[in-house]
Amino acid sequence: MSRLPTPLLVPRGAPSRLWTWASPLLALLATIACGMLLFGLLDRSPWQAVSMFFVEPLSSKRAVAEVLLKATPLALCAIGLALCFRANVWNIGAEGQLIAGSIAGAAVALAAGGSGWIAAAAIVAAAAGGMAWASITAWLRDRFNANEILVSLMLVYVAQLLLSYVVHGPLKDPAGFGFPQSPMFDRAARLPLLLEGTRLHVGFLLALAAAAAAWLLLARSVIGLQLRVAGLAPRAARYAGFSSRRVLWTTLLVSGALAGIAGGAEVAGPMGQLTPSVSPGYGFAAIIVAFVGRLHPVGVVAASILMALFYIGGELAQSRLGLPSSLTGVYQGLLLLFLLGADTLIVNRLRLRAAAA
Repeated sequence: MSRLPTPLLVPRGAPSRLWTWASPLLALLATIACGMLLFGLLDRSPWQAVSMFFVEPLSSKRAVAEVLLKATPLALCAIGLALCFRANVWNIGAEGQLIAGSIAGAAVALAAGGSGWIAAAAIVAAAAGGMAWASITAWLRDRFNANEILVSLMLVYVAQLLLSYVVHGPLKDPAGFGFPQSPMFDRAARLPLLLEGTRLHVGFLLALAAAAAAWLLLARSVIGLQLRVAGLAPRAARYAGFSSRRVLWTTLLVSGALAGIAGGAEVAGPMGQLTPSVSPGYGFAAIIVAFVGRLHPVGVVAASILMALFYIGGELAQSRLGLPSSLTGVYQGLLLLFLLGADTLIVNRLRLRAAAA
């Protein structure tokens, strides 16, 4: 009795550069198709999926501003993660670094009152908070060779517990009727708005500046060369005398600072206070954003806008169609699944090996 052929993945000689950049688009189209099918299975019009996720969020100036507002923390976190991943440093804890930054920024904003410089000080404190949280991972990896994936991930849960403690204790609003939240920030501690009549603030400009700085770092600096070589060929980097410790500390501290700024921009921007729900998972979603953006700062900005559409589309589907809020996570998971599948076929060729009789 003959058996079916066995599928094999055979490495390609040289992956196509065109398909490397086109695969995110293919993954997006496959995600949209599956989303339409999912809406049909939920007794909704498949075209409502396209409308809710890609039309309604871009239908007005205020709607576009909300998309850019959502994209800001995603871009900040993902730019830092892209630097880490390109250097082969697997920081999975941007969510914890974002939370640490939000706590530090909120503490400074509440302690300094209504000083005119307090908004900038809160962002600086948030960056320091994120760096301090990331430095724990860097130190444990450097000193004890601890796995940075596990350490950074476990620190996310520590940060969440720390956030719960401060909003129930030291930073709790005494006039907040028992709710776990800080007092509202003074107006001087809030980030200035970019567009009147919207919630979009200067944090978006910080994200664009971070993308430009990351591009210059990677393309025009010796440190950027060291990061790229360390990621592509670690043995060659050691042979060239590049310090792996320097790469480790540089990438983790920069990534932590950007994630911390994302947290500080959230509490000093649209929220105006510190709450337990400071992040709906921006740090984890930023991992997908980094890979969809091909670990390139410009691509990351575009991918963060796409992911922001998923967040807002999920909120619209929940409020207008009564669908579960987990729909956003489904879209994120589908996008990552199809992207990984496309990348696998870019690097490898599928062949069928004839089974023995």
